[in-house]
Amino acid sequence: MPSDNQSDLVLSYSSWICDNKKQKSVLSCPIPEHVILAAGHKNRYWVLEVQETSGCGNYAEKHLTITCSKTMQHTETCVLKDVAVGDIIHLEGERVSGSWVIDNDSGYLVLLPDLLISGTSIANSIRCMRRAVLGEMFKTFDGGSKQMLNGSVVHDVFQKAAMSLDFSLGKLEELASEHVPLCYAIRYSLKLTQADMKQEVEEYLPALAEWAKDYLYTSPELSLVPSSPSRNESLSTVIVTDFVDIEENIWCPRFGLKGKLDVTAGVRIQRRGRPCLDRVVPLELKTGKESNSIEHRSQVILYTLMSADRRADAEAGFLIYLKTGSLHPVVANHMDKRELLKLRNTLAQHVGRSLTRVEGRSRMAPIPGIISDQQACKFCPQRRNCALYNRYQWLYLLTQCMRTCCVIGFLRPESEHLRQPHLRYFSHWLLLCSLETLTVESKSSRRGVWLCSAQEREKSGSCMGNLVLAERAAVLTDDVYSHRFQRGQGDHAPVGLLVGDRVVVSDQDSRFIGLATGYVTAVTNTTVTCSLDKNLSKYSLDMVFRLDQDEGAGGLTTHLGNLSMLMENTPTSERLRQLIVEYEPPRFIESLSSVLPRNAKDTVATILKGLNKPQKQAMKKVLLSRDYTLIVGMPGTGKTTTICTLVPALETVEKGGVSNHMEAALVFELLFQAGCSAGDIGVIAPYRQQLKAISTLLDVEAFRAVEVNTVDRYQGRDKSVVIVSFVRSHTDGNLGELLKDWRRLNVAITRAKHKLLMIGSAPTLRLYAPLEKLLAHMQQENMISFTVASSPGPSLGARLSRNMPA
Repeated sequence: MPSDNQSDLVLSYSSWICDNKKQKSVLSCPIPEHVILAAGHKNRYWVLEVQETSGCGNYAEKHLTITCSKTMQHTETCVLKDVAVGDIIHLEGERVSGSWVIDNDSGYLVLLPDLLISGTSIANSIRCMRRAVLGEMFKTFDGGSKQMLNGSVVHDVFQKAAMSLDFSLGKLEELASEHVPLCYAIRYSLKLTQADMKQEVEEYLPALAEWAKDYLYTSPELSLVPSSPSRNESLSTVIVTDFVDIEENIWCPRFGLKGKLDVTAGVRIQRRGRPCLDRVVPLELKTGKESNSIEHRSQVILYTLMSADRRADAEAGFLIYLKTGSLHPVVANHMDKRELLKLRNTLAQHVGRSLTRVEGRSRMAPIPGIISDQQACKFCPQRRNCALYNRYQWLYLLTQCMRTCCVIGFLRPESEHLRQPHLRYFSHWLLLCSLETLTVESKSSRRGVWLCSAQEREKSGSCMGNLVLAERAAVLTDDVYSHRFQRGQGDHAPVGLLVGDRVVVSDQDSRFIGLATGYVTAVTNTTVTCSLDKNLSKYSLDMVFRLDQDEGAGGLTTHLGNLSMLMENTPTSERLRQLIVEYEPPRFIESLSSVLPRNAKDTVATILKGLNKPQKQAMKKVLLSRDYTLIVGMPGTGKTTTICTLVPALETVEKGGVSNHMEAALVFELLFQAGCSAGDIGVIAPYRQQLKAISTLLDVEAFRAVEVNTVDRYQGRDKSVVIVSFVRSHTDGNLGELLKDWRRLNVAITRAKHKLLMIGSAPTLRLYAPLEKLLAHMQQENMISFTVASSPGPSLGARLSRNMPA
């Protein structure tokens, strides 16, 4: 990578000897209370003063007066460029004779280290810094294409095969068959059939099988094989010995980086004339063209750099191109890493200073210019946001963007349909979201996860430390695991975590930061139970953990993504702009008789019987709406009841399976009355489409630990409370086969340890012989109650409950 001697840096100590004038200028910049400064390994310096001067060779320099003391009793001097007063910097390296030396051969300077930037964004900034900045801002807007969907599925197939250590063609085909049907919604939006997508995915499978034959260690007799040629010929042979993790999440405040490693693997490296070395390295999977490009190699270098915080320096990472099965070692020297961190600092500078003041008012700061490369911009996922921001800058900042906008004609279709009211709306909400993000980040304690000890954060109630795993994690669903942590003996620190809190898990000493994230499902004075996205049972049983509230999660990325889509040049977005931006009144139909089919009027009347007058009025207004209706009211007035009642109890048959949205809503309502933690509840349904409908409703913090699965997945397992949704609610004779299987029914109704709740349409269920016998028995034993009248009809439902001895 290119070098720039202008950024060589020398940091030398200077004592607190200065004249009164200088002391006054330094002390006039108080350090905010929320800022955490530190010396040593986690050093964080506050920039007190910046003076511009000319250095050797007449290069422009900035001399920084910095301190790691909140009282500013000790300062140091740092010489570099592109740093402003009030910035925080991390210095990486060693002090020699009382000075930090950061140059081409050693050391790094990390600007705003607590702002973690993804390795993908930094790699994207190599060719276009503007794309990387917009990508950090509009994180949810990443486009969608057939190539991206195929790539995602092939990634999943490789990762699942890796964790099962089985790359046989039969296993790969089995995994592909399981994953392709799960992408129904995206396939539908892209107008792809399941057969077409499966065919494209299967084209990768022979290469995956061949890759495993060439590089995967399968027996002691297997010899080392040549790796793909690389620039560094000292890496002559490599073989993968085991797979340590998939999608390993790493937060690395040491370098201001974050990322998810596709695969973390153990490898054996043979250098010419040297003994074998065993290392744990990142494997980056690529499904596109085998380019071995600078962007791809840069990603691997950054992943190698950040993973060095958790384990011995891997020295190398590897690119795997899944289309061909090729493996490319990527070895970086200090210069490569330094140049990438310089890119990271530039990106952090734009992201961390996204706001500016113009004539006393907050405005969005300018971002890097457009690269004006039609070929490079053609498939950029930030193309629309780039054009919007360009017009925004011209409209409000009066920069040179107007001339740029006129020159770049190929961007014009992305925003020429928008009028000034639309641009004002975009800029207004972009500014509001940015101000809100800034406020949240200034109050967020996420940086305390790595800068404060567990004991310090326990005092504020935002952490629970000194924890060990009480038992092995239990699998709830795919990629969700239940963990019970036990406090160390004699630890009586106050418990500040509550059920429903989002938490991040690290080790007690914050060396392994962000091992897993999830939610608290149960808390006592000595134990805490969480549902997490990683299985921590692989770590040593005596490893000590800490749980920190993760207040930095979420953010406003969904809002910004929706704001971007609102400006899209489509009929749907145009209609939304008319309603939301231009305040066009919503339209309504005159009467219900023109909307409802004749045979549905009685059903609607039955549903409305359970509502009070204002709720009925709201229901009718919604049914008459052509555009939208807002349901508002004070707490306790029945808004949730009204909205749930709106969901029709009509069975919907889709290509992905059968679902019943009223039953899904009933499951959601029952969970509020369950009387136990979410992790003790299981939901069973015979159809995957119903599982999807239920899971969508349960995608809230309080219920994410509820396990939703098919009957077959519950074989041999149990839960304290089980809810069964039978889905079917019609009497037309089209019964299907799943509910006829008495063995599946036996499994479904014997999974509950304490309470079983069954939801279904009694007239429909009586058409199935096994269920008819069950209903007859329960009715005879007075164990059944109906929530809706039991006359036949597609919208009927019944709740069957059974209390069991504890």
